[in-house]
Amino acid sequence: MSADDNARLLFLIGCIVLVASGLAARRLSFGQIWKPALAWVAIFLGLFFVIAERDRLTPVTRWFRSFDPDAGIATGETLRIRKSGDGHFWIRGQVNGREIRFLIDSGASFVALSSAEAELAGIKEDNGGFGVALDTANGTIVASRGHIAELEVGPIIRKNLSVVMAPEFGDSNVLGMNFLSSLSSWKVEGDTLILTS
Repeated sequence: MSADDNARLLFLIGCIVLVASGLAARRLSFGQIWKPALAWVAIFLGLFFVIAERDRLTPVTRWFRSFDPDAGIATGETLRIRKSGDGHFWIRGQVNGREIRFLIDSGASFVALSSAEAELAGIKEDNGGFGVALDTANGTIVASRGHIAELEVGPIIRKNLSVVMAPEFGDSNVLGMNFLSSLSSWKVEGDTLILTS
């Protein structure tokens, strides 16, 4: 038996002992205990199977993820993102714990947030900092600078990441080159963007 097998067996035994002790503490007769006990054993065996066979279940999880294209598919430290119907790569991430949908844009220099999203995520303008002039599709704007305490995109986490914020961004939030260049690699293969932490 390998160390992983031993750990799984100990986890299963611990779960069974936990449920059995909880049922025994209720001082019920065997006739009242066996059905709930059997249900709990089935639940723990199901969880044990899912954990033990997670590598074989990857195609199943990928199938479920296909219904949520903004989630991407994480494998270890790699995140695979399918191109959306509009021809862009979109991903849902967490900014200081707040869920935000991002467009991934290698043509953008910085991570960019609308002022409203930045405020909701608790991002403050850098005190005494000057704004930065940005060329956008709608002309040149002046954006405020700030820092994201923690940005989480799938398995990729970045701390203290520079961000620009402006009301002119509207509902658009962008992961730009300061995020992409922090990765060990990123590339496009067909209709899939592959990000590696």
